[in-house]
Amino acid sequence: MADSPFWKTTRLEDMSKAEWESLCDGCGRCCLNKLEDWDTGEIAWTDVACRLLDPETCRCSDYANRQEEVPECISLTPQSVRSLTWLPPTCGYRLIAEGRDLYWWHPLVSGDPETVHEAGISVRGRTVPEAGLEPEDFEARIVEWPFEPVES
Repeated sequence: MADSPFWKTTRLEDMSKAEWESLCDGCGRCCLNKLEDWDTGEIAWTDVACRLLDPETCRCSDYANRQEEVPECISLTPQSVRSLTWLPPTCGYRLIAEGRDLYWWHPLVSGDPETVHEAGISVRGRTVPEAGLEPEDFEARIVEWPFEPVES
């Protein structure tokens, strides 16, 4: 057990800030605008990226100030990852919260932050910026997210 990685031995609530942050695989999917059907609660994914999403790195360009810049940005916490229905099924936070393991392409497993992109999991090259779009335009931008992971 001593050789097991921290995500297999540490509860989400007990992780250090660095451990918590490292669970993010860098896919960028949580930074996409989503539409929710008010009647059914069903989530429709779009390819419309938050204005702070860097389309090349799939990371927030102003992570420290994101909630001041984008008030609707939701911080992930151990409690919220257990209840948010829009987290992708491949999300490291969601997987660990569900008692599952990380995929082979997760940077903590592969040791390489590029594998999430190479495996086709990230939004790199698949988004449009929200600038210039009205929220009513988002419906025309619904896409089939998330993609299933490529097996190693």
